[in-house]
Amino acid sequence: MIWVWIGFIALVLLLLALDLGVFHRHSHVMTVREALVWSGVWITLGVSFSVFIYFGYENHWLGLGNEVDQIDHKANDGASAVAKYLTGYVLEKSLSVDNIFVIAMLFGFFAVPAIYQHRVLYWGILGALLMRGGMIALGKQLITQFHWVLYVFGVFLIFTAFKMVVMKTDEMDPAQNWLVRLARRWFPVTSRYHGERFLVRAGSDASHRAATPGAEVVRDDAVERARPGALMLTPLALALIVIEATDLLFAVDSIPAIFAITTDTFLVFTSNVFAILGLRSLYFALAGMLRAFRYLKYSLAMILALVGVKMLLGEQLDRLVGHHASFYLLGLIVVALVAGVLASWIADKRDAKMDAKSAGDKP
Repeated sequence: MIWVWIGFIALVLLLLALDLGVFHRHSHVMTVREALVWSGVWITLGVSFSVFIYFGYENHWLGLGNEVDQIDHKANDGASAVAKYLTGYVLEKSLSVDNIFVIAMLFGFFAVPAIYQHRVLYWGILGALLMRGGMIALGKQLITQFHWVLYVFGVFLIFTAFKMVVMKTDEMDPAQNWLVRLARRWFPVTSRYHGERFLVRAGSDASHRAATPGAEVVRDDAVERARPGALMLTPLALALIVIEATDLLFAVDSIPAIFAITTDTFLVFTSNVFAILGLRSLYFALAGMLRAFRYLKYSLAMILALVGVKMLLGEQLDRLVGHHASFYLLGLIVVALVAGVLASWIADKRDAKMDAKSAGDKP
């Protein structure tokens, strides 16, 4: 079993290296068209991995499918493993949409130049993968030793769904984040961006570079006041810190959610990883359109509530619908997402007609 983990982690590292080291070696502003293409690439990779999941679990490659899944109390065969993997993938992808709302707000707050946003997201997602791995391992240990934790997770997800409906995300103040305050306490922070650097030293040539390629060099008062040679954070580093902290909070929601689908660690981890890997391109594809999806957060809240109910009533649902609960949950997640998008689109059309009518009634 250890070899399948080594192989998958090697695959992820290869994909990350190709992403930043080859395809996005030079910083540039990603267009919506380019983002849509890359989103298609990552989604294709994520869905295609289900082929390996099917044959691996069906034929028990390297020990896959030998673990008893505590959700339905039996080992997963190829079909059940694919259903749980795809459900987890779609679930994590769906919840990532709410994360994109927050990332867009953070980029606006820190005024991160568009040309450097991809770099921040790259390192942010690399950190997110490490955090998710640790949280998945911890969650697995808790569920293995204390099965009742599943019910705690279920109640927590239902509460989170309620909080998502009533909480206003745009009221967040990133400047009050405790990690930002701690970073400012321990490190001086430059007053301007210094290219794509997260750290600079006061008095070094790098600390006097222009904020964007081709722009004139401007004076950074914070650098001038700092002790020569002092290590300083740039605003780009602060943005990265807050994004990492934000992803940790979102992981607290998404990790319990996927444990409602399966306790198979490999399925949980791989579905999470492939969903997160495409988050950067998904951000650039959707960031400009997110405000139009006014009812999408209600769809996400409904999804969390559905998963929470499944976690609480898993055994009863298995008796009611058999061992195909993951298929039905996958269908409900897709229906909830489509409903949110359609409701938003209809509301936008209605508002556009009303605005046009009001403009026509004016003398």
